[in-house]
Amino acid sequence: MFDQMLEGFALSMRSRGLAPSTIQSRVSIAGRFQQFTGEYPWEWTERDVEDYTSSLLSGGTQLAHSTIRGYHLGLRWFCGYLSNPAYDWHDLCIERFGTAPGQICHDWNTYAHLSEFEAKPGRRPLDYDELEAFFARADEIAVSLLRSGRKGALPALRDSQFFKTIYAFGLRRREAVMLDLHDLRPNPEVPHWGSYGKIHVRFGKALPGSPPRRRTILAVPEFEWAIDGLKVWVEQLRPRMKAVDTRALWLTERGSRVAYRHANQRFALIRDDLGLDKTLTLHSLRHSYVTHLIEFGYAERFVQEQVGHNASSTTAIYTSVSDDFKNRMLQEALSRVHGQKEESA
Repeated sequence: MFDQMLEGFALSMRSRGLAPSTIQSRVSIAGRFQQFTGEYPWEWTERDVEDYTSSLLSGGTQLAHSTIRGYHLGLRWFCGYLSNPAYDWHDLCIERFGTAPGQICHDWNTYAHLSEFEAKPGRRPLDYDELEAFFARADEIAVSLLRSGRKGALPALRDSQFFKTIYAFGLRRREAVMLDLHDLRPNPEVPHWGSYGKIHVRFGKALPGSPPRRRTILAVPEFEWAIDGLKVWVEQLRPRMKAVDTRALWLTERGSRVAYRHANQRFALIRDDLGLDKTLTLHSLRHSYVTHLIEFGYAERFVQEQVGHNASSTTAIYTSVSDDFKNRMLQEALSRVHGQKEESA
């Protein structure tokens, strides 16, 4: 009967439009828990959850808080499905085994969702020196290929601008890769930026069971240098690429859309070439965007809308202001305090 329960659980998620990877993950969580207990859902208890959590924490690999919370949530959803009156599992189990599955995951025996940063501690934004070095190295690679006459100059120029665009607009990897030419749009408030005043994102991070979310990201003056580079790519360099996919903003030499894997590999190549921290990833550019907008003085609500976060708490965990910024804020505060004291003296 357990296999039928898993099949029914998967079917219920497919009917809600959840991604296949999400469905597989949740089914696997239920299967692993059953293997751990050696018992079936109609026999599970809250103590089993505690024992399972203890085994996860005592393993050789230190699991992130978010990973364990994901296991708890997957198990909670499975138990919720089995105990839902809309399905027949309760009555079937009572009839056959004399007991029925119930919810065994509660707030008091599972990891709660915390607002603080749950990802790996090493994940962080790039500081200004690291960003400058990274973009400079990306440009150097392209210039070197151009001067030598070797193949690969155009892709290198594309990669350099791709990374700069991710940073300058706070894009996720998929959002950047899936951009088409018509997603570049003018901002009437800044006409001199032409068609590069804002970017329309069509493949934003989706909520479970929902299609990709859309949003419009406004270019900001602090990153105008990236707009200039984007214009050069679109109007001068991209036309030299073979365009099988005529819509895609970022083309390969074969004319297809740049692959996710390529973006990750190129970032890692430049990062390692510079000897930067290996915990820095392509997504760190997005973290840098959030952090630097906050440092520039943009309102948190504006930043939240720019990056497509549902909650301000999500934006907050991306933010890791630099020591220079914190020192500057401290000096401004000290100046205000000392100024007030002098006036009252």
